[in-house]
Order: sequence, then C-alpha cells, then structure tokens
Amino acid sequence: MKIGIVCYPTFGGSGVVATELGKGLAKNGHEVHFITYSQPTRLDFFNENLFYHEVNIRSYPLFKYPPYELALASKMVDVVKFEKLDLLHVHYAIPHASAAVMARQILKSEGIDIPVVTTLHGTDITLVGKDPSYEPVVTFSINQSDGVTAVSEDLKKDTYKHFNVMREIEVIPNFIDLTKFKRQRKDHFKTAICPNGEKLVVHTSNFRKVKRVDDVVRIFHKISETVPARLLLVGDGPERGHIEALCRELGIYDEVRFLGKLEAVEEVLSVADLFLMPSEKESFGLAALEAMACEVPVISSNAGGIPELNINGVTGFTSNVGNIEEMTKNALHVLSEEHLEKFKANALEQAKTFDIEVILPIYEKFYSDVAATVLASS
Repeated sequence: MKIGIVCYPTFGGSGVVATELGKGLAKNGHEVHFITYSQPTRLDFFNENLFYHEVNIRSYPLFKYPPYELALASKMVDVVKFEKLDLLHVHYAIPHASAAVMARQILKSEGIDIPVVTTLHGTDITLVGKDPSYEPVVTFSINQSDGVTAVSEDLKKDTYKHFNVMREIEVIPNFIDLTKFKRQRKDHFKTAICPNGEKLVVHTSNFRKVKRVDDVVRIFHKISETVPARLLLVGDGPERGHIEALCRELGIYDEVRFLGKLEAVEEVLSVADLFLMPSEKESFGLAALEAMACEVPVISSNAGGIPELNINGVTGFTSNVGNIEEMTKNALHVLSEEHLEKFKANALEQAKTFDIEVILPIYEKFYSDVAATVLASS
C-alpha cells in the first residue's frame, strides 16, 4: 500500500509516533510518503520505501499569517495524484484533518477517491480543539474522515464528550520500538552521575505547566531527604527558568542536571531507577512507555490515559494530580532494594504489549478495512 503520512515534524508525541509508524510501515514493505513543512526529527532515509515531501509556504503582504492549511491541502493533492497514494493518514486534528478533507474533495472532483484516516493524539481534542475558534472545524473534520483512531480509551471518551462526533472511533494505542528502547549497559554514565551509588530519577517533557515539573522537583526533594539520589531533567520549555529557580530555593541544584532536548533519550533511561510523570493531563503518556521499555518503573498521576499504561502497584504507582506526599511515599517504596527489581521487570513486561510489532498489524488492518469501505461506497 502507498500511504501518505501528515504530522508535525517536532519532538512532540504525535510527531514521534507518526514518524516511527511510517518507518515501521516502510520496513513491512509499504511505500510511505511524509508530507509536512520540515523533515521529522526522527526520520531517516535508510529505507527505499521512505519519501519526504516538503510543504512550501509563500509569504504575501496580503496575508498577516501564512495560510499553511491551504498550502498543505494543495501539497496533499499533488502527492496523491503523482505518487498514486492509496490512503492518507493524518496525525493531530488541527490543521491536518481539515486540510485532508479539503484535499479529498478536490481529488474527488478529478475522479480520485482517497481514503482519509485521522488519529487524535490529545491536546488537539482536550485543549486546542475545544477552543470555540476551532471546535466546529474539528468536529466536521472528524465526522468527514473515513476512519478515526485515538491513542487511548480516555481520549476517545473525551472526544465523544466534547464534540458532536457521529462516527466510531477505534482505539489504537501508542507504541514503542523495543529494538531501540531497551536497557543498555551504560555503567560509566551512571557512575559519572551517581558516583556514590545514588538512585537516579528521570523526568522528560516539554516543560509546560501541564507537565507539573515543579511537582517532579518537590517529589525528588522529598526522596533525597531519605535516599541519596540524583535527578535528570530531559527537555526544555517555558517552565525551565522557574524550575531552575525552584531547585536553588530548595537547595538541591547540585543534585539536579538539566540535559535539554536529547535525540537518544533511551541512553539516559537505560541508567535510570525511576521515572516521574505527575502530569495534569496526558492522553497516553509516551514518555512513560519509553521509560518502561528501558525497565524503569513509573510514578505518575492518574490523569487521562496514564492508568491504561502504568498499572498501579505493578509497573509503578498512580496518584491524584498534585498528591506529592503519596507520590513520594510510593517512589520510596519502589526504590527500596526489596522491591525495585520486581517493578523494573514488570515495567518491561507491560512495555512489551505496546511493541510496534504488536501495534503495527492493527494499523495495517485498519487501513485495509477503511480502504475497502471507501472502495465499496464509490
């Protein structure tokens, strides 16, 4: 099958999932064409079935803001026609789904019927999509898509709750490539960070308020009062300055390292003992899955789709958002010599159920079913 994938080419979860999905499909023999404004961060071209098409955005004095959605729709039309695609899979509702619906209508006028699959990832529904400025377009685009998926049951429920969606939504969870995300021997790295055998706690995010990185720091502060520990913070964003100031205020700045954005985050996770995700909202929790694949237990909130991934008392613990005391207590329980190895083993076993080799066939069947339905109705 020839598949066009439209996504944001950034470090964000939706872009990462879309890119890894495309790479997996290419390895399985599908021809995959990425359509976006710059090359996705995790996309490489060591496969003859991978192609990239850049969306060019012209600036004209007439436009205060460049009309990306129109340029994207036009590019989809061009790629579908000349690469003879069988299906378009767009990730994140805004503006990809609406642009795909527009492209499909243009192509229909030329006798080409291209199936459109839309995957909902989270903030396109729970935050941006609910904005009155966008809600009618998001609702229309979902209802006009030929197939719709969501990355968790919780996100599916949120979509039905906040939008007048009249069609079935299939839950296909995010996934992990266990050949990439796995525990590696990085003893020299661990020794450099924890020279005296301290426990290593890790958090990765985009440092937005919804991630509650201040809770991460406060939980770590309480952990370090009982157990010698170090904290690695991976990522960057608007809250970083505040978090650095908080570390100084609590007197733990020397125990915390800010690593910024990292491509090979699995190398850091490979030496970690515990992963913290106290987020206010997560549609799935891909960063936690990456940690679990590296045998790292997770202490998290019970927000959104996280409990579908982090099994309370098995792969780690979940608590109400903001319950720092309970999260600290649970963290110390996991980090104890009596329990740590069991939680690590459980985390890996849970991660195996989200391996790309398990999830990829589900997407392939969904594509086939959607394409067959569109063909039968045309």
